[in-house]
Amino acid sequence: MLEFLMPSIFAGIGIALIAGPLGSFVVWRKMAYFGDTLAHASLMGLSLGFLLNVNLNLALLVCCIVLAVILVGLQKQKVVATDTLLGILAHSSLSIGLISLSFLDNIRVDLMSYLFGDLLAVTPTDLMFIWLGVVVISAILIYLWKPLLSASINEELAEVEGINTDLMRIILMVMVGVVIALGMKFVGALIMTSLLIIPAAAARKLSKTPEQMALFASIIGMISVLLGLYASWQFDTPAGPSVVVCCSGFFLLSQLSRNRE
Repeated sequence: MLEFLMPSIFAGIGIALIAGPLGSFVVWRKMAYFGDTLAHASLMGLSLGFLLNVNLNLALLVCCIVLAVILVGLQKQKVVATDTLLGILAHSSLSIGLISLSFLDNIRVDLMSYLFGDLLAVTPTDLMFIWLGVVVISAILIYLWKPLLSASINEELAEVEGINTDLMRIILMVMVGVVIALGMKFVGALIMTSLLIIPAAAARKLSKTPEQMALFASIIGMISVLLGLYASWQFDTPAGPSVVVCCSGFFLLSQLSRNRE
């Protein structure tokens, strides 16, 4: 069993490892719906990958990065409220992706695996993409941790300190987009944001510093991946949703332990 699950374990741990600190920024900035928007839009990247006959991982990556930049630009224009803008882009891009897929008569697409993930269908190429993304994003986070944290806690104060808050916002959103693109195929477009938000929300109750929260979020995510894959193997349940259910269990436990204190 362990041999069969090893690629899935490495893929899931990689995604959870980087989703922990990024999810902490998502929680601090109250960007949960932004993550959902990118997750829904990733299906459009999938359909473009099929239409243009390019590597799906690359197509998802480019689509999520481009959409993240577009969202930042539209937010600065302040044409409509941010939540309205996110809702429009999320559902429009998801619908465009689904319609595009319906025209691909010569290609059979397992839509369920992309909507809800398939951690058990990991290839060596997928692992390479995931861990390359983990290394690059980890390096950026370590290098820009202080300015990103300052801009997330108090943008006005960060600007006074000379930090380019607009640039920090773009970098953060692009990194979130990259992680969603990397994790979509394995956790699913509809629930990828859960792996960003739930471990971070659980860790928030157990942490005293931002660094502790980022670390605990990664640990909770990785343990949830291991438990979720074990449950999927034992009970023949979908791997992605099983991982998310385990994350939710940790969140409930964190709330109970905090309340007892």
